[in-house]
Amino acid sequence: MRFASLGSGSKGNATLLETDQSCVLIDCGFTIKETERRMARLGRAPTDLAAILVTHEHSDHIKGVLPLARKYKLPVYCSYGTGEYGQLRLSHHWQNLELGQELDIGGITVTPVAVPHDAREPCQFVFRYQKKTFGLLTDLGSITPFVREHYRRCDALLLECNHDVTMLANGPYPYSLKQRVGGDWGHLNNQQAASLLAEAEVGHLQHVVMAHLSEKNNTPALARAAIEPMLANSDALLSADQEAGFGWLEIA
Repeated sequence: MRFASLGSGSKGNATLLETDQSCVLIDCGFTIKETERRMARLGRAPTDLAAILVTHEHSDHIKGVLPLARKYKLPVYCSYGTGEYGQLRLSHHWQNLELGQELDIGGITVTPVAVPHDAREPCQFVFRYQKKTFGLLTDLGSITPFVREHYRRCDALLLECNHDVTMLANGPYPYSLKQRVGGDWGHLNNQQAASLLAEAEVGHLQHVVMAHLSEKNNTPALARAAIEPMLANSDALLSADQEAGFGWLEIA
C-alpha cells in the first residue's frame, strides 16, 4: 500500500491511495484539468481510479468530485449529509457511506470515522490492506476519544497541523474566522496534532505527513517543532505542500 498527495491546503485537497489491486482518490478540491495534471505528475490518471471518497462538502475538498465522477464514470462514496452538497446525492454516482461501518473497495478495507467539524456529516478515513493501516485525519477541530481510538495504531498517518495558536491569534483573519478555525469544530493546531501522537503507538509509524498547513497561520518549522518530539523516528516526518503535495510513500 502506498499514498501520495495532489495538494494539501485551503486552495484544494486530494489524496491518492493505491495497492496492487486498486487505486482510490480521497477528496478532490481541484478542477478536472488540474486534477489530471497533478495525477499525471504522480504517474496516474483518473482512468486508474476505482472510486472517489469524500470527507465533507467544503469546496477545497469536494468541488471537483462530481465533475470528475461524471467524466470518468466513477462511484462517489460519502455520508448522506455530505451528499446533500449540490446534486451529488441525486446523482447515480453517489454511494451512501454509513459512518463507522467498514466497506471494501478493491480489497482495501475502509473505515469512515466521524469527526467534529463545521460540516453536515463529516468524516475522515482509516484504510487497511494486508495487515497495514493508513490513517487520514484532517479537518477537525478537536480530538475526541473516538478519534484517538481509531488512529491509535497506524503504520502511516496523514495528520492535520493547520495552525499555530499564536500565529492565528496575531494573524490577519477577522475575529469571527479566528474563532471558527481555532474552535472545537474547526481545524487542529500543532499542539493538538502532537497530543494525538502522544497517545498513539508511534513505534509502528513509518510515515507521518503534516497536512493542511495554513499558509498564513503556520509554518512547516513550527509544525515540526511540535510533532517531532512525539515520534520514535524523526526521519518519518515530512510536510505536505499546497502546490506540490508529496510523492508516493510506500507502507512496507
